[in-house]
Amino acid sequence: MASHSLWPTLFQSWLLVFGLLLHSALFLGCFLVPWERLPPSASLAIPVLDLVALTLTRSGSNGALPGLGVLALFPVIWLSASGLRAKTSLAISFVGPLLISLPSFISRLPTPTAADIFSMAVLPWLLLAVSATIRLSGSNARIQQRRVSERDHALRQLLAASKYREMLLETILDTIDVGIVAVDSKGQTLLINNQQREFLRLAKAGPDQAEDLVYGLDKRTPLPPDKRPIERAIKGDTFADYLVWFGSGTEQRAISTAARAMKRPSDEDFRGAVIVFRDVTDVVDALAAKDELVANVSHEFGSPLTSILGNMDLALRGDEQIPAGPKRHLEVVERNAERLHALVQDLLMSSAAVESVYLRRTDVAGLVENSLVSAHAQADAANVGLVADVPSPLWADADPLRLGQALDNLISNAIKYSPGGGRVKVRAARDDGWIHLEVRDTGIGMTADETEQIFTRFFRTDTARQAAIPGVGLGLSITKSIVERHGGSITCSSMLGQGSTFTVLLPVVHDDAAAAS
Repeated sequence: MASHSLWPTLFQSWLLVFGLLLHSALFLGCFLVPWERLPPSASLAIPVLDLVALTLTRSGSNGALPGLGVLALFPVIWLSASGLRAKTSLAISFVGPLLISLPSFISRLPTPTAADIFSMAVLPWLLLAVSATIRLSGSNARIQQRRVSERDHALRQLLAASKYREMLLETILDTIDVGIVAVDSKGQTLLINNQQREFLRLAKAGPDQAEDLVYGLDKRTPLPPDKRPIERAIKGDTFADYLVWFGSGTEQRAISTAARAMKRPSDEDFRGAVIVFRDVTDVVDALAAKDELVANVSHEFGSPLTSILGNMDLALRGDEQIPAGPKRHLEVVERNAERLHALVQDLLMSSAAVESVYLRRTDVAGLVENSLVSAHAQADAANVGLVADVPSPLWADADPLRLGQALDNLISNAIKYSPGGGRVKVRAARDDGWIHLEVRDTGIGMTADETEQIFTRFFRTDTARQAAIPGVGLGLSITKSIVERHGGSITCSSMLGQGSTFTVLLPVVHDDAAAAS
């Protein structure tokens, strides 16, 4: 009954009524006031006035509502989570609850209740701790948000830079007249430029672009899929100046290709390859025209030289009637005419080697054996031993006449440049779709600079000239042309005084069973 009789008297307190009205006004103000039009700090008036309203309400209740002080938690949270300065919000969080509890505590002196003592001694510190915790959490959240914002800004910058580099790369690739394609280890295209798309269009035929127009060096033999540049690169091959022909008829183009593998530096794991395609039709046509000119000129030289040599031979047959002086002069003429005739024959052979190569299944072991038999007389005269290590049969796609000519050149050179005797070893083996053919001698060798130029036409080493070893420097150039016409390659390694090694790579035959049968 006492509590029922207390409530009517509470509303007779003007402090309580004013506090309740202030609470109501603040509640309506939260919805009715256009806070978005006001400065951000204007909304802080609500928690501050809420603390004032709680002070009035607690004071007007005359101790009947001791739990009102706990409601200060809400304005304290608001102030602590706002943008108010830390010292100000902490001070209000401590002083506000203290002022709420102070009137009731003073009115009950000297015998305050336990609730009054709690409100005075514990509640301000408790709300101060809450405010400090919120401030600390908010500070950490702002730091994290700032870090996230910085990372987001950095990522946006990296993305913009990446897009710019991608645009720059695409522009560069589409500007150059070289076809470029990058593939991964599974053969999927990673990057391709417009010029390469044009090359691929040239290499296709038929209504559905299903027919491949990719040919070998003779411009007629279709290139097997495993010997095409992209397929070779996917297998991990690294090559340069690998010539193929795209298209047919008047649109047929000579394409020089090169490939480099992409590998991780840590474990050398194959990640893909970049293949470059370059149109060298004009260069090939120019070389063919030059070879044709050389062949024509050499042919025109051949007839007069044959006549000169024939007449010199007739003249020298009657040497008993020729005085000694004129006879020596005639012998000099004959010797130089023979040298010039040999040079013309080499030039004719060089042109023929470039123009006519007819591939078919050929046993390389048989060609090596024939070349060694032919070279035995030369080797015996030079006191050079011949050694062969070639498995039989060893099938390859080759022109037996031209490849035999190349082998003759390599073995003859190996014997010729071993003037003090020694040994010439020929070995061959099949490895991963290629035939490795090696001719090694123990002769005079070459310097590194001479090795780089050894396949150049008319090039001769200083040592060969000083030793008066006969030759005009065309044999190895002819050999290189023949090997490249077979879709292969030839390299040389040498050290002065320690001999030379010539290594030839040739594609194997594609149907071993048919070749064996």
